[in-house]
Amino acid sequence: MASLHLLLAFLLVAASTVRADQDAFIGVNIGTDLSDMPHPTQVVALLKAQNIRHIRLYDADRGMLVALANTGIQVIVSVLTALPNAAPVLVNALRFIHSALVASNLDRQIKVSTPLSSSIILDSFPPSQAFFNSSLNSVLVPMLSFLQSTGSYLMLNVYPYYDYMQSNGVIPLDYALFKPLLPTKEAVDANTLLHYTNVFDATVDAAYFAMAFLNFTNIPVVVTESGWPSKGDSNERDATVDNANTYNSNLIRHVLNKTGTPKHPGIAVSTYIYELYNEDTKPGPLSEKNWGLFDANGNPVYILHLTGSGLVLANDTTNQTYCAAKEGADQKMLQAALDWACGAGKVDCSPLMQGGPCYEPDTVMAHATYAFDTYYHQMGKAPGTCDFNGVAAITTSNPSHGSCIFSGR
Repeated sequence: MASLHLLLAFLLVAASTVRADQDAFIGVNIGTDLSDMPHPTQVVALLKAQNIRHIRLYDADRGMLVALANTGIQVIVSVLTALPNAAPVLVNALRFIHSALVASNLDRQIKVSTPLSSSIILDSFPPSQAFFNSSLNSVLVPMLSFLQSTGSYLMLNVYPYYDYMQSNGVIPLDYALFKPLLPTKEAVDANTLLHYTNVFDATVDAAYFAMAFLNFTNIPVVVTESGWPSKGDSNERDATVDNANTYNSNLIRHVLNKTGTPKHPGIAVSTYIYELYNEDTKPGPLSEKNWGLFDANGNPVYILHLTGSGLVLANDTTNQTYCAAKEGADQKMLQAALDWACGAGKVDCSPLMQGGPCYEPDTVMAHATYAFDTYYHQMGKAPGTCDFNGVAAITTSNPSHGSCIFSGR
C-alpha cells in the first residue's frame, strides 16, 4: 500500500484539469534527489524552453510554486507523503481536500486523486480478464466511487521497462518499446479480439477492464509516471540511451497523436514522463539514477526523435535545426530525392559509401537524412530547401549517430 500516496492536482492557472475529452498532453515529473538541484527559476526556464505545459511535483516546495506562478504551466502537487498503513485514511483524506475545494468554489478547476502502481492489477493480460488485487477492494471501491462522483481520474504509473525486465523473456523488447510489430507478432486478447502492439496500451486497457469489473466505467485514466532508464548496472543491460530514447520518443508520439488504446481508440491518455532530471543521489541500482531527460545543467541526456510531433520536448537546447527524412515516407520517393541530392543537388555523399562514417545504418531513410541535411545547410537553411517533394521535414532533433555527426549549423 506504500504506492497509495495522496496527491492534489493543483493548477496555477484558472483552467480545467484533465478531462476525457481534453486534448492529450505530455507532462514531466520533477524529482529533487540531485546533488546540485537547479534553482527553481532555472527549472522553469527549461520547462518554457521545452514547451512543457504540465508537470508533477513530489512536494509543495514554496520556491518552485512561486517560480511557476503566472507561467500557465499546470501542476500536480503532492500534499501528503507516502505513509505506512495509510490506506484506511486515504478516501477520507481525499474527501476532506475535495470539501475544502468545494468551499472555495475551486472543485471544478482542481481535481483530487491518488497514483496507483499498475502492479495492483492482477492477470493484466489479456486485458479483458484483468482485475485489481481483491485485498485492496475495501479501499479501491470507495476511492473509485469518489473519483467518479467528483469527475476526477485514475492516476496510474505504467512502467513497461519493469514489466519487460520481470517477464523472463516472455515480453519482447520491441513490444515494450513501441517498436513496429508484424501483425503475427501482435498480442491478441482472445475475448475481445483486440490487437495490442505495445505494453503501455495493454496496461492502460487492463486498468479500464479492472475498473469495469468493479462496475466503474466512466473514469478516465491519466498515466502519472512512465519512462525508461538510460543507464543501468551490469544486470540491467537494456537500460541504454538508445532504448530510453526509443521508448520516450515513441511514447510522446503515441500520446500526442491521440491514438488512444484498442479498448478506447481516440480517447486521450495524457502521460507524465518520468522524469525531467537524472537524480544522482537516489538510492538503489544505477538505473534509479538515470531516468531523466536532462542532467542537472539542463543538457539533454539524449536528443529525442520527435520529427512531426510538435514543439513539446524537442529537447535540443541549442536552437540548431536539421533536415530529416520523414518517417513512413514512400521508399521510392526517398530514393529519388536521395539520388537528386547526391547528383544535381551537389551534395558530397562520399560519407555514405561503404566504410564511410555515415554508411551505417545502410537504409534509404538514414542515407536520405544525411543528404537532405547537408543540402539544407549548403543552401543556408533557406525556405523550401527541406522539402524534397514532401518526404523531408525540419526538426530540432539531432540525427547524429555513432561516427556520423550532424553539426546543425
